[in-house]
Amino acid sequence: MEISDKLMCLFNAEVRSEDDRYVVEIPRREVETGSVDPGEIYRVALISRREATESRSERKQTDTSEPQPPVEVGELRYVEIEDIGKQGDGIARVERGYVIIVPGAEVGERVKVEVTEVKSNFAVGEIIEEDF
Repeated sequence: MEISDKLMCLFNAEVRSEDDRYVVEIPRREVETGSVDPGEIYRVALISRREATESRSERKQTDTSEPQPPVEVGELRYVEIEDIGKQGDGIARVERGYVIIVPGAEVGERVKVEVTEVKSNFAVGEIIEEDF
């Protein structure tokens, strides 16, 4: 699947029924960080859960009793740096609190990274694009 360079934010959301319409909620952080402005119109792309599940099941699984990392080497991710680690590297968290370490990133930056290394409890990502 190809992701546009114009992607502003990426998140999981549930579609729920509300009166005579269906609603997809935008996480508060997307508005607070300036990615989304209330009252504006945006193009929305939906990716089926089935496709996401299929791509996860295609990943190599060495031990099915342990949860597998939610990223893989070569994957591109848009992340927000939430903290700085002891070594001075940026820290971003993705699904299930999984950590991506991003050398050279600062707290509050939103960056596009390529995952270069994956371990069971963290990954390392290289900055591809800053402040998207």
